[in-house]
Amino acid sequence: MITRNSKTMSAWTQADPNRSTGIIVFALLTVASLLPTLLTPIPAMVDYPNHLARMYLLAQNGDPGANPYYEVRWALYPNLGMDLLVPRLAQWVGVESATRLFLLCSQILIIGGALALERVVKGRVQIGGFVALLFVYCLPFSWGFLNFEFGLGISLWGIAAYLAVIERAPLIRLVVNAFFVPALFAVHFFSLGIYGAAIGLYELWRAHQRKVPYRATLLRLVLLALPVVLLLIVMRATSGSVGSDGTEWLLQYKPVWVFRILNGYNMTVSAISVLVLLVSLYLAFKCEVLKIEPVGIWLVAGFSFLYLIIPSKLLGTSFADLRIIPGAVIIVAAFCSLSLPDRRSLAAALLVVSGVILANLATVFAVWLSYRADYAALIASFQKLDRGALVLVGTSGNGDDPPFNDLTEYPMAYAPTLAVHYANAFVPNVFTETGKQPLRPSATVQRLAIPYGGPVPMRLLSAIATGNAPDGAPSFIQTWHRDFDYLYVLGPAAAPPLPDRLQEVDRSARFVLYKIDRRP
Repeated sequence: MITRNSKTMSAWTQADPNRSTGIIVFALLTVASLLPTLLTPIPAMVDYPNHLARMYLLAQNGDPGANPYYEVRWALYPNLGMDLLVPRLAQWVGVESATRLFLLCSQILIIGGALALERVVKGRVQIGGFVALLFVYCLPFSWGFLNFEFGLGISLWGIAAYLAVIERAPLIRLVVNAFFVPALFAVHFFSLGIYGAAIGLYELWRAHQRKVPYRATLLRLVLLALPVVLLLIVMRATSGSVGSDGTEWLLQYKPVWVFRILNGYNMTVSAISVLVLLVSLYLAFKCEVLKIEPVGIWLVAGFSFLYLIIPSKLLGTSFADLRIIPGAVIIVAAFCSLSLPDRRSLAAALLVVSGVILANLATVFAVWLSYRADYAALIASFQKLDRGALVLVGTSGNGDDPPFNDLTEYPMAYAPTLAVHYANAFVPNVFTETGKQPLRPSATVQRLAIPYGGPVPMRLLSAIATGNAPDGAPSFIQTWHRDFDYLYVLGPAAAPPLPDRLQEVDRSARFVLYKIDRRP
């Protein structure tokens, strides 16, 4: 237990006559928040179908009927959470159920981790669980960053465990840290970063507060970093890596993400939700019913600084800065106390937080339920592909990633990658990035593969097929009309492109499948 003055402790642990009401509301909201994952065979998350396709390939590795276009090459990568766990679990429950169970465990880990951290800090749970529910379907999670979501859940538990023993002997702290660091390193490197940042900021505040000598503070930080350094050394010695090259700042989006963070499908719902919460927080602080500990202020300042200086794309990982927001908010919430004077104030607080959670949840339900039919139609279309076909994915839109004009279309972007399982096909968009996934395209299709990227705009494919290819066209599509057997065009149906080259095979509300005439 973290020590603090007895007056503050008693204020946070005194009996609350309205506590049962909060527990009941929290329990109901938790069940409602988990229902989309429990009821949906394939969650409509952007990256989810691509991850599911990779899980099928990993689970079938070594089987006689395994997909011939992909090879499994393991190395020490810090992004292997589901790659290590799901194929093993799939032996018992099947790949689709195992992948969905991984997502469900990630959500439970985050909610439970928020409760555990708050319990360690305050001696009781109060607002942490509600804050976690606000972010269960936030933008990075609803876009399907599954390993990061799972890793963030573990990092919350790791921070709670470390703070629980922070006053114990150095060896005990080292053991706890040495347990969580390898786990987080294997699951996702950015979740390890959030864990390290939170504990490092806490140690710096603790040293400042207690006027600890610099040498002692440095020793504690060295012990904290030691397991990470050892893992990086081993990784380099075994030819592992942390993602790929590539850095983009996109500074113009940093103030925007704060208002877009809560909902990955509807920016208006997200912006209104954030504004409601910001106004509520302002009123709560002004009326002194919500207070933050000094260490919480350190955490806010530290995470805000990290958010500003971290590139949007770092080591080949997109939206790196965006991932800091949910972790930082959930962690800081553990260091805030809420003291409501009466039942009316309690009702108002529960109404605000429940309203925001349910508004975002309603959006998730609407999108996920609408995609059940679309995913079913897409899977049915795979039966019309030749086994072992080469399948290209295009879009009738502009190919913007993300497509801010209509984010409800985003979950379709990688859905055709499931053809690698249902038709043993090759799809160039399957995630095969060195340093992130243990999957590689075979030599026969190496030149057609891309490690990361969405559908190609149909206007670009049409220009290439008619001999008007623009300069700088990606190499994997420069002769697409002679290399691929089928083409999925995603998005609203448009006039049939290249009628002399493409023969329609199947169509649904969100895609059209064409067979390509591969004549010279």
